[in-house]
Amino acid sequence: MATPQDLQDLIRLFTVGRKIPMMQAMAQIKALQAVELRSIKQIAESALETVQSAIKDEKTAKSLQNACKAALKREASSGTKRGAPSSPAHPAKRAKNAFMNVPVEMTPQEFESSLELPIIMDEDKIRQTVVEMNRAPLVLAFAVELLRYTMPEQPPSSRLSLAQAVVSANSRSKAVSLGFQKGPSADEEGWGEGQPRVKVMGREVAVLKRGGYEWKGEENVGGDAAATSGGSAVTTESASAEKAQTQSPLSVAAPATPKPVWATSAPISLKDSKFIARAIHLSSPSERGTLMKSLFNAQPQLRSASHNAWAYRLRPSEGSMSNRPREESFDDGETGCGDLMLRIMREINAVDTLVVLTRWFGGTMLGPDRWRLMRNVVTSALTEQFRKSGAEVSLGGEAVWGLDLEAAKNKATVGGYGSGTKLHATTGVVGMQIHRPEAARGYLLKSIAMKDEATSSSPARRKSMHKTHKMREAEREEALGLLLGALRMLFDSWADDLDTAELDRRAWGWYCAVRPDVENGVAGWGSKGAVRLDSILDLRRPERK
Repeated sequence: MATPQDLQDLIRLFTVGRKIPMMQAMAQIKALQAVELRSIKQIAESALETVQSAIKDEKTAKSLQNACKAALKREASSGTKRGAPSSPAHPAKRAKNAFMNVPVEMTPQEFESSLELPIIMDEDKIRQTVVEMNRAPLVLAFAVELLRYTMPEQPPSSRLSLAQAVVSANSRSKAVSLGFQKGPSADEEGWGEGQPRVKVMGREVAVLKRGGYEWKGEENVGGDAAATSGGSAVTTESASAEKAQTQSPLSVAAPATPKPVWATSAPISLKDSKFIARAIHLSSPSERGTLMKSLFNAQPQLRSASHNAWAYRLRPSEGSMSNRPREESFDDGETGCGDLMLRIMREINAVDTLVVLTRWFGGTMLGPDRWRLMRNVVTSALTEQFRKSGAEVSLGGEAVWGLDLEAAKNKATVGGYGSGTKLHATTGVVGMQIHRPEAARGYLLKSIAMKDEATSSSPARRKSMHKTHKMREAEREEALGLLLGALRMLFDSWADDLDTAELDRRAWGWYCAVRPDVENGVAGWGSKGAVRLDSILDLRRPERK
C-alpha cells in the first residue's frame, strides 16, 4: 500500500530529478495512480506496458521507469530508506534549515526580527551621503521599501523574498538581452503555471502562499478591549444584552425590538493609536445611517474617536441594468481607509455588508503600518461576520513567498540571478523553490558601501586608510540604513496621494532616475557606480503651498 511519503518521493523525482513543472508532474502522477502505480518501487518493478498505458509515450515511459530503477539502486547502495529520519543536525545548523517556513526553534516574531533592516531617517546626513553599488541591489532596496506601502500585510520575510524575485527576473531579462542567457525563461516554459501572482515594480512574479503563517508587528492585539469596544476579542456586541435579557425576571414580557448584531474585531493598538472594526448585514443604502446611529448609541465612546470611516457593498438592485455591486465609502479623515475597506471586501466578494473602522489617533504617524493594522481589523470583523452567517470565504492578504522558478528548472542558486548566494532552499512543498529572505538581506548588506576617498585615490592612500572587517561591516550597515531611509521618505511623501497601483507604477521610473551610471552592454554588467542619496529625496512630492 502506498504511503504519503511515496507520493512525496514521486513528486520529487518528477520535479527535481526530471525537471518537470509541478502541474505537468501532478497530471502524470495522477495517470500513474489510475493504473495502480503509486510509488517509485511499483513503477520500477511493473511491466513497461503498464507504465506506457498511463504515460502514453513509449520513450517517456521507459525513461521514467529507468529513473525509478536508478533511484532504488541509490537507495540500496546508501543503506537508507526513503522517508527515514536522518541524523540530527548540529544545533548551530538547525536554525538555518532551508526546508522550513521559519527556521527551527524560532517563532515567527523572532524570525521576522532577525531580518530587520537598518533605517536612518536623518535628512541632513542623507543629503551628504553618496553610496557605491551596482544596479541589482538598488532594485532590491526600492522593491523592499515599496512593498511596505503596496503590500503592508506582508511580513518582512515575504517582502524580501518578493523583492529578490523581482531582481532575479530583471537580471535574467538583462542577461538574455546581452547574450549571456538563451532560450525561454522558466516562467515562459510554464514552471509557474497555476500559482498566484503579484505585481511589484511593474513586473509580475509567481508566489506561493505560506498557509497559516501568522505574524504581527509591534502592535498590541486585544489589550485595551474594554476601552475601545466593550468586549475582549472578536465577538458580537449584542452578547451582553442577550445575557441580560436571559437573566432578567421580566423576560416574560413582550420581546423588545432586536438590536443590530455587529461582528467586532479584536482592538489593535500601536504607539497609542487604537484600531477596531465592525461589520454587519446591510439590505439597502438607506439603512446605513440608522445602523451607525444605533452603534454610536450602544457604544458612546466611539463618538470620541478620531475617525469613524465606513464602507459598504450591496448586490445589484432588482431590475438594474448593471450587474456590478453597489459600493460607497467614507474616509472620515483617515485618508484611503474607505478605498482599502472596499478593496478587502472585493477580495473576498463580501456583499450586503457594512463595515465601520474606528481609530483613536495616538499622536504618532504610523506610516505604512497603519495600512496593515487597518487591514487586520477589517479582515477580522469580516471573518466573524461570515462565520455568523455561515458563508464560506477565502480571505486575501495571506503571507507569500516569491518563487524561484529558475532554480526549480535549473537547480540554480536559491537567490537567483544577481544574489550571489550558493545556498539551496525549498519550501515545505516538494519541488517548489523560493527566494530566501536571509539571502536577500545578506545581498543588500554586502553590495553597498560608502563612496569615499578609499574608492578613488591611489593604492598608497587606500592602504593608509585600511579598515578592519568590523569597521567595513558597520559602514555598510550605515550606508544601507541611509539608502532605505531616503527611500522611505520618498514613498512616505507620495503614499497619501497615490493609490498602490500608481505608486508601484512610478517606482520603476524613480529607480531609473537615480540608478548608477555604468557602461552600456556587456562592459557594464555587474559594474558599480555612485548613487547620490539627495537625488532620491529630490523625487519627493512637492510640499503643498
